[in-house]
Amino acid sequence: MQAVEEFDRLGRRAFLERYGFGPSRTYRLVVDGRSYDSKAIVGAAHGHLPGQRPLKPSEFSGGLDHAVRLLTDLGFRVERSSAVEADAGADRLVERIAKLRVASTVGGPRLYQPITLLWAVGRALRGEPRMLSWGETATALRGLLGRHGLRGERPRPDYPVLALHRAGLWSLEGHTGEVPSAHGDAALHQWFSEQRPEGGLAAPVHALVAGSGQARVAVVGAIVERFFDGLDEVPLLEEVGLYEDSVADDPVHDGDAGPVDPVAAAAQYEKWCALVDRREARDGVRYRERTVRDPLRSGPARRAVLIRCGDRCENPECPGQPDDRTDRGLPLLEVDHVVELAAGGRDHPSQMVALCPNCHAVKTRGRSRDRLREILLEVALERHRRGPLPS
Repeated sequence: MQAVEEFDRLGRRAFLERYGFGPSRTYRLVVDGRSYDSKAIVGAAHGHLPGQRPLKPSEFSGGLDHAVRLLTDLGFRVERSSAVEADAGADRLVERIAKLRVASTVGGPRLYQPITLLWAVGRALRGEPRMLSWGETATALRGLLGRHGLRGERPRPDYPVLALHRAGLWSLEGHTGEVPSAHGDAALHQWFSEQRPEGGLAAPVHALVAGSGQARVAVVGAIVERFFDGLDEVPLLEEVGLYEDSVADDPVHDGDAGPVDPVAAAAQYEKWCALVDRREARDGVRYRERTVRDPLRSGPARRAVLIRCGDRCENPECPGQPDDRTDRGLPLLEVDHVVELAAGGRDHPSQMVALCPNCHAVKTRGRSRDRLREILLEVALERHRRGPLPS
């Protein structure tokens, strides 16, 4: 129990960092209704034995035959939960984007495929149909390539569509015979003129970027990092609808709200924070000089804070938040920067808090706002270090 008490005292993030463990993937230790990373607890607990040191992750397995068996033999409750498994689909998609074969220039990779993918991801975010006629696809992509082809791309939509189809990321339907490869000019133009196929993201890819804000942000980030080094991607992202806070949102349907797996929430918080950190590292001075707001940071940061707060106002002096919820079943909370961006604050969960309407008003306009901001800055940092509260 010493390791569990240490986990509670330090918080999940600091505990895992201290002992060098990652988040639990499948199994969780449950003590008094709270969930813990089972392998990390076993590794840390070994260091509390007389004359022993903590075990490293590489020294034992967290599976059924090792950590899980040890905990159950000692009388502890261990649960398996698919909700805490990594989002392998998003990870695989990011890997496939990293391996896309594209032509290169002296200045960097051609932008045919990334422009096409970002356009399609934007359509998925807005809930537009996955498949589109060739005429509509060609018109949209010609315009985007003409306006945002920053490395000499010609307005030829057939190239990226065929390349993405060959890579398994794009579907083409309604044609006869084999789909040609992305080489040549006249032959490709003739094939599309004759076949007029419908096309769009492959169904699994579309489902992923349409249904998961976390996957969507990861994919957009991967595309930007690989293909837009040294370029300004913002005008393109704005045009395709991916440069707004909703880029990080999940679809919400009536009745979706329910109990949240604490370990799954902690894993999601870690992922959102990692996405914020990656975007912040890319932004650096280059974008800081032009603007302090970046939806690819602010959207994920907001999602992270909403997970962390457990549906509760994070002001420790809150007199009581409203019990009512929004039409979408969400708590009445505002995610706010403790230090405003214009004043040098960060778009980061460690400097952001979730506040009920009353506390948000006090923080913004109340006489005690300066004192409250000092309190909230400490709260944000401490909550970020400890991770999500159980909801």
